[in-house]
Amino acid sequence: MIQISQKIIINSPPRKSNRGFSLVELVVFIVIVTTAIAGVVGALSWMSGHSADPLARKQAIAIAESLMQEIQQMPFTFCDPDDPNAATAVGYGGCATAQNNLNGPSPAGESRYGATNPFDNVADYGGFTMPGGGCASICRIGSNASIPGLTSYAAAVTITQAGGAAPFAGMPADAVLRIVVTVNGPSNTTIRLTGFKVRYAPKV
Repeated sequence: MIQISQKIIINSPPRKSNRGFSLVELVVFIVIVTTAIAGVVGALSWMSGHSADPLARKQAIAIAESLMQEIQQMPFTFCDPDDPNAATAVGYGGCATAQNNLNGPSPAGESRYGATNPFDNVADYGGFTMPGGGCASICRIGSNASIPGLTSYAAAVTITQAGGAAPFAGMPADAVLRIVVTVNGPSNTTIRLTGFKVRYAPKV
């Protein structure tokens, strides 16, 4: 009796390598991750330092809007409103005290905080700043007492002629004033408002 034996050979797949990360690969990975984290932290720190605090921004806007409204509600006449010719003058030459100075009040003795000789014309506010003029912070009109909680804020006003150019091209240069109110506050807060005042007639 003849026996035939068969040998079956099964090709098993090659074993996967169980090798882990080398020291060099681990060091490179750590360096990359550390650099990325440092970049993210730096960006967040920069954004935090340069972004305005919402409460500070809201307060700065309120100060700027209040000051802008105060200025725009003032008369815009050729003469100082206390001048006897204020209601009839049709030019600065007809005034005893003209209001053509945009770098301070006319007459110079007027003050935003004074009860007896206050600002009474838009042009008086040219170059006005708070703190300044006896106000140590932000003050209400007619008083140089600082408003509590606003010691970190400052305001400045610039006034320039805006007539003779669009959108006021058809008006004389001195018939339109551009009012810019800038308020700075904590957390790098800066608010800038621009408004205009138009002289429609000598009595306005």
